[in-house]
Parts: sequence; structure tokens; C-alpha cells
Amino acid sequence: MHPQIHQSEPGKCPICGMDLIPLVEDSSETGPRELSMSEASKALAEIQTTEVVKSYPEETIRLVGKLSYDETRIKALTARFPFRIDALYVNYVGSKVNANDALAEIYSPELGTAQRELLNAYNAAPNSSITKAAKEKLRLWDLLPDQIEDILQNGNVNDHFQIKTPITGTVVARQVEEGAYVKTGQPLLKIVDLSHLWLLLNVYESDISKLHLGQKISFSVEAYPGEIFYGEMIFIAPELDEKTRTVSVRVDVPNANERLKPGMFAKGNLHAVIGKHSHADYWTCPMHPEVKESAPGNCPICGMHLVEANSKDNAPLVVPESAVLLTGKRAVVYVEKLNAEKPTFEGREVVLGAHADGVYIVKSGLAEGESVVTNGAFKIDSAMQIQAKPSMMNPSVVEDHSEMKIAMDMPKTEGGITAENLNELLGIYFKMQAALASDNLDSAKAEAKNLMGITGHNGEIAELLHHMLDANTLDAFRKPLFDQLSTQFIDAVKAHTDAVSGDVYLMHCPMVYGDHGADWLQSKKPLQNPFFGSMMLTCGDIKDNLTEK
Repeated sequence: MHPQIHQSEPGKCPICGMDLIPLVEDSSETGPRELSMSEASKALAEIQTTEVVKSYPEETIRLVGKLSYDETRIKALTARFPFRIDALYVNYVGSKVNANDALAEIYSPELGTAQRELLNAYNAAPNSSITKAAKEKLRLWDLLPDQIEDILQNGNVNDHFQIKTPITGTVVARQVEEGAYVKTGQPLLKIVDLSHLWLLLNVYESDISKLHLGQKISFSVEAYPGEIFYGEMIFIAPELDEKTRTVSVRVDVPNANERLKPGMFAKGNLHAVIGKHSHADYWTCPMHPEVKESAPGNCPICGMHLVEANSKDNAPLVVPESAVLLTGKRAVVYVEKLNAEKPTFEGREVVLGAHADGVYIVKSGLAEGESVVTNGAFKIDSAMQIQAKPSMMNPSVVEDHSEMKIAMDMPKTEGGITAENLNELLGIYFKMQAALASDNLDSAKAEAKNLMGITGHNGEIAELLHHMLDANTLDAFRKPLFDQLSTQFIDAVKAHTDAVSGDVYLMHCPMVYGDHGADWLQSKKPLQNPFFGSMMLTCGDIKDNLTEK
């Protein structure tokens, strides 16, 4: 695991304590970025490959927010003319009202005068402009059309009149009492239609590119454990909140039975399809995918409505995240060469796009159908260093040595995070995070050794720990090694939440790599940034409590 360690005789690695073994030189000729090995060596190193494919990766983004009124369904009733309230039929907040229900019975001399003006104009000339103006005056005073028609049909002026509700909904505010005299412009009631609500969510800056109108969002509330509700994104704020580095989004939520209440907190999941066009390449039938039409319509086979689809040919290339070795600005993958006499792997730099659940989009550097190493890439990288070839950690060729080199033996058994050892490993991880926040490299390395005592000397986590022990600077320890280790722990906590004791906070700093941020875990507040330490100790935000029940 530490190929820079060269000794003339067997012994122990001074860094991690693993047994050293003689290195057998491979006499086959390979390129400067290539490594060949026997089939037996490949099996011993447990190297696995995955084919590069085109697909639209999906990612689930966890969000938190609160339910609120649909502001387009709020109706505030105000007095359009002076009157006295003789009877108030809706006299408490929370009353359910239907459209055209009577709200109150009023007395108003001004309304009586307006009725006489209408009747006089109508009796003189029913279709005259004066009659139309008298009707319009009453309409602007919130009289309903059937109320105006009743005045004309009966031909009588009513001293007392009923005010009716314009919409179906719930009374959420009442500003008047029975018997009160109301002036023009005075608020009376506020009615809200609760059949639809808004879910207001905040999305981090790094996820903005994954948003588009019409996306479906699922969410849950504490009032109904285990039940999932759904809504559709209808608004994305045009500005970013500079303090929280988030953008607010608005989700329309159907609420026909009014089980959901404004003010409830909600935990949402945004299911984003990465790389897909906002418009359709073609329309297809859900039952007959071979049907592809250039415009919407019905399936010629079964008559079902066609749905939007994107061609797989336009999908981006994706590789598993385990295939990518990150060194800050560089990203390296190892590609298995086809038709080689023996297993041969080529190191290649790639340009990465968006990161989704478990995969990266690759913008350049790979082709569809190639095979990339998804398990054992660190072992290949270490062997490249031993042979003085360019690798992830040493991109330029280094001087070779003619004397026999000794490399470390790697046990065959895998070690890692399990539900049984998660709490013990988390305790050590939290100490490492605190050491990095304090700019203490020696303490961070000591915790790496403690972790290795539990995980063993093999597996993805053990490989990261070996590189941590080999780091000479805090920056080399932090990026990307601590970032990658944090990803392993975050996934483990999410997978084994019930096994974790105490709080585990998910933190995020958007400034770690310049173009994208990084996450880490803490057992308590306040936020202490392990990637910048004292330079920017409080930079970042608390995204979630992963163990909150």
C-alpha cells in the first residue's frame, strides 16, 4: 500500500505495519501509463471491472421544508360600502364555508340607495347605459349576479341584505363582531381554500442544475408516520439566498381531504434524472416502447396516450463512482485494454460531469463499451508507483531503481463498515474530523491507524486509510482522502440508521473544491469545518440530522 517504502530485506512497513513481500518485475513491454499482470495476480488483487454505458442516472436529493397556504387560493373580504352587521353566520375561525353561503346579514342605507338607482334605471330603459352602470356598481360592491337579478325580478328595495362567500374554503381570520358598524375598506374575513397547499423547500446551490418545473416530489410528515405524499414543483426562485446558499422552490400539493395542515414540517425527496433534456426527443407508448412518434398523440396499437421520452443515444456516459480516483482537480480511471494477451490496465484522466447516486457522468476521456476498474483501482495505482509509472498520486514518471524493491502483502479478506462496528468506527471518525478542524495532522493520522485496527488492511476503506497515513500535508489528507472516507461513513449511517447511537449531523461546505462542495459528519453542533480548519472554521451549513427519528 506504500510503494515508496524500499528495503533490501523482508520486514514490516514502518507506516502501517503490513508485511513486506518481494516485488517480481514484469518483463512484458507496456506503455508508460499501462500495467500488465497475470490472471492469477488479477484474481489475487480482486480486481473487478464494469462496462462504460450510456444512461440517464437518477439521484434522490433529501430536502426539508414546511407546508403553507396556496397564496392563489386566499380570499380576503373587505367592506365595499358602509353597513351594520345585524347577524353574523360565520362567527369563529376554522368555520367551513361553501361558495354562495351566507356570511352575514347587514343593514346599509347606501346599499338601499344603490338598489333604488338600479330599479329606476331598469324600469325606464332596461338596456340603457345607466342601467348597466347601476348593475356594475352593485357588482363592484361584491353582490353576486343572482342577487342582482333577484332585485330586478322582485322590484323591491331590501333594507337588510345577505353577504355571501365567493369561494369554498376555511375561515382563517375574522376581524368583525356581530352588531358592529363597518366602514368602507374595513377587513371582515379571510377565507382559504385548503384543497391545495404549497410545500416550501430549500435546495442547495450544488443541486440547482438538477431542478426543473414539473418535477414530482415525495415527502412525509410526522403526523402520518410511514405515509408518503406527492406534489409537483411549480416555482423555482430567481435568486439565491446568500446566507444559506440555497434557492427556494415551491411544490403544489393536492389536499382534497385536508389531512395536511399548513405549518407542518416535511421531509422531501426530489427524484432528479441527471443529463436528460427538458424537452422530449420523441413520444412513445408505455405499453409498446417500439412506438416512437415525433409529436404527442395516441398509440396506433392500443390507443393509449403517448408519453415524452429521450433517446438513449443522447444519454451521457456514466461510470460507477468507485471507478474514479479523485485528486482535487484531477480525476483518474483505470481502463482494461481489450484483446491483450494478459490483463492490462491503462491509467487515463477523465473530465467528470455531475455526480448522481453511485455514479459520475463522464464528459470526455472514455468511450461507450470500454471497461473500467471498479474494485482494486488503488492496488493498480500503487503498482504503477512501484514501477515508476504515472499514477493518480504521481502523475509524472519518477526515477526507477535497479535494486530489488519490496512491496506490501495484502490480505485476501475484506474489511469495512458494518452495522456491528459502525458506532465504534464513528467514534474514531469524529475524533479525526475534530483533529482536522484543529489543523492537527498527527492526531488525524493517529485516528487513521485506530480505524485500520478495526477495518483491517484490505478493502476500499483500508486503502483510503493507507493513503492517509502516507499524506505529508493537511491538504493531501483532507482532499480527496477525508472526503472519500466521509462518503463511506455517510452511506453507512444512511444504510444502518437504527444501529447508530446518538445524533449524526450531515454537514456541507460548498467551497471545498471550488466548483463543488463536500460533505462530512459530526456528532454535535456547532459546525467545525475539517477541510479548511482555522482558515474558515465555520464555513458551511448543517444539511440534516441523519439519525433523527
